[in-house]
Amino acid sequence: MRILTASDRALLVEAADLDEAMRLNRAWEGVPGVVERIPGARTVLVRFDPLRVSADALAAALAATTEADAAQTLPAAEVTIPVHYDGEDLHDVAALLGLSAEEVANRHLAASWTVAFSGFAPGFGYAVSEDAVFDVPRRASPRTRVPAGSVGLAGPFTGVYPRESPGGWQLIGRTDAVMWDIDRDPPALLGPGTVVRFERAGRPSTGSGTQGGVGPSTSSGAQDGVSPSASSGPQPQTSLAEPKEWVAEPVEASPQRLEVIRPSLQLLIQDLGRPGYAALGVSASGAADRTAARDANRAVGNEPGAAVLESVGGAVLRFHGSGVAVVTGAVGELVIVTAEDAERGIPHGIPFATADGDELHLGAPARGLRYVIGVRGGILASLALGSRSSDTLAGLGPAPLASGDVVAVGVPGPRAVDLDPRMRDLPASGDLVGLDITLGPRDDWFTPAALGVLTDQEWLVTLRSDRVGMRLQGDVPLERAVPGELPSEGAVTGAIQVPADGQPVLFLPDHPLTGGYPIIGALTDRCLDLAGQLPPGVRIRFRVVG
Repeated sequence: MRILTASDRALLVEAADLDEAMRLNRAWEGVPGVVERIPGARTVLVRFDPLRVSADALAAALAATTEADAAQTLPAAEVTIPVHYDGEDLHDVAALLGLSAEEVANRHLAASWTVAFSGFAPGFGYAVSEDAVFDVPRRASPRTRVPAGSVGLAGPFTGVYPRESPGGWQLIGRTDAVMWDIDRDPPALLGPGTVVRFERAGRPSTGSGTQGGVGPSTSSGAQDGVSPSASSGPQPQTSLAEPKEWVAEPVEASPQRLEVIRPSLQLLIQDLGRPGYAALGVSASGAADRTAARDANRAVGNEPGAAVLESVGGAVLRFHGSGVAVVTGAVGELVIVTAEDAERGIPHGIPFATADGDELHLGAPARGLRYVIGVRGGILASLALGSRSSDTLAGLGPAPLASGDVVAVGVPGPRAVDLDPRMRDLPASGDLVGLDITLGPRDDWFTPAALGVLTDQEWLVTLRSDRVGMRLQGDVPLERAVPGELPSEGAVTGAIQVPADGQPVLFLPDHPLTGGYPIIGALTDRCLDLAGQLPPGVRIRFRVVG
């Protein structure tokens, strides 16, 4: 194996092939200091806590894995999924493989598939089989809309789309199976290590027992359109079983409410996110500026991880009931307009009292990009995997807030209020910002000249930026030494991915967990919050640290 630096808090382990990557991922269950593991097509991304283990010590522990360790297997969950083989691309796939459409379906049915890793969307499992016939190119032109339940092929993989989304896989059929259910434990039907068999829809299933890791079967022996297999065992261990860095607790609602009068470009509910579910295709998400969120909660006496509002640009909010609020993050004009139309300015980072009917007016930020609005008691919303965060890519958590929406506020807890805000020098459009990075894991895919360009030239934050990633523009694109794309592998928040045009994309909290473009480097953890506050027009200079 090769062990590469993925960030200051992650290593990427490169295995010989997919099978070895799957075995290593299982072998590293419970390694001290590991936060979570993200298996890929022939890699395993290992995120770690630097307060519990150093990168060098972790690398040594991973490298010490023996063949016997990697050969150990846990009991595999098994599911059988009914499929209607009537996909739009079935006949094209048959022509590509030199088979008839019926032969493609029969080979797909006869194969035993194993989920190697997850990615693309929550609950999307990349399953492989030992049938070498299945090596199918993606569509030349991806579809803008693939219905949920579509069964597709791409390369050596088969997968089922858990929800409607764009996609370039070759569609051979469809299923009514529910691939992702937030109320199920675990929510993903197909987690890494799950053994999958397909059957023709409408035929009676065989076997009895429970569907591995999905829950008790119904009296008819099926649940969510999926038949349990006779040899179903316990759900294999994934990051779901590992400790979370933070999980929201249920909170009692107070009489106070917060109404959206005029939303910003993007107004979201955020907390510290939902770490620990990456193996099932769910990013941590959470506040783009964690420092601002923690500062806001400290200022109004909340728990550090209470939910706040994150506003890209100006907005108007109305308070129903009295309370205490604060605005941190981006810096701009802040005004309270009372029910009697009286106006008063609000200082940045200092908590202020609110009365029934007061309106908070947030002006366009002069510095930074995202305001954070904290209220005493915290913003309430339904929990999704232990978090109230809105994940804009995965569609998890509360929807973006619109005009007329009203959000609930929790009952304040007995915590002290911190009246000493930390002042941060956030950038304005046109400013030059230095960001620290580590190189890797795929810096060797670029020419020596490109590594110089990465740090020597300035990169402009473009308008094509959101919580998924910032698209950067430089005068000189990054030149590749190795052509083509990588097999899908894990990526961290702050990763600098380089598409074919050589113009980098800097991943932010809602980024995809796996991808095929090489990652030349990644921001250090201490620079992530600053990156979340960079407005379009800011210029970036990257600095490589050890």
